[in-house]
Amino acid sequence: MNQNKPVAVVTGGARGIGEAVARRLAHEGFAVAVLDLDAEAAEPVVAAIRETGQSAVAVGVDVTDEVSVEAAIAQVEKELGPPIVLVNNAGITRDDLLHKLNAESWDTVLAVHLRGAFLVSRAVQRHMTTARWGRIVNLSSVSALGNRGQANYSAAKAGIQGFTKTLALELGRFGVTVNAVAPGFIVTDMTRATAERVGLTFDEFTERAIREVPVQRAGQPEDVASAVAYFVREDASYVSGQVLYVAGGPRS
Repeated sequence: MNQNKPVAVVTGGARGIGEAVARRLAHEGFAVAVLDLDAEAAEPVVAAIRETGQSAVAVGVDVTDEVSVEAAIAQVEKELGPPIVLVNNAGITRDDLLHKLNAESWDTVLAVHLRGAFLVSRAVQRHMTTARWGRIVNLSSVSALGNRGQANYSAAKAGIQGFTKTLALELGRFGVTVNAVAPGFIVTDMTRATAERVGLTFDEFTERAIREVPVQRAGQPEDVASAVAYFVREDASYVSGQVLYVAGGPRS
């Protein structure tokens, strides 16, 4: 049961950073809709949240499909209530060097990150503007600054930052803040896939990454979740249009 708790939506919430964010928002007192391409994949996260006595539902959605997004947000409203917090976390990688990068990989990555953030934000914002209060947090990346073999992903994550700042300008007068979190090296399935792509074991890949991190450790999904939790707080209402790099220090 929701018991009139404020409702948060987390896309790509079945694993990694999305899972950590969903769990943290539940801990902060939100009823959480865990959205993922496969609702079944999100069920373990929902079950874990419910075990703590908090409310959660798993919802299947293709964030690149307009009809699917509208149906998913309608389901969230029906089962939990109108969402007033959104974390656009859904994302994929299709890494390759430019001369080998095909158009399908380019289109797919930009569709999930940019079209997805656009469609879900558009569907949720009407609930926020009606409530005269809302929080949108978009997941960018240090790759927005450029990263070899990630022309598509870097372009998408840079686009997320522009999208964030524009929504902050448009929605601020309705009491809605919009910010972005840009993680550095975080231990997730996605970074494991990157290690495999470059022909390294994950331990080797992690060791190399840590050498470039000033705090000399790998980031964890919970590090990102903590930043998201800050942005959705009531007392963060004067912070909007910002990009917070959660990367263990400035990039060299």
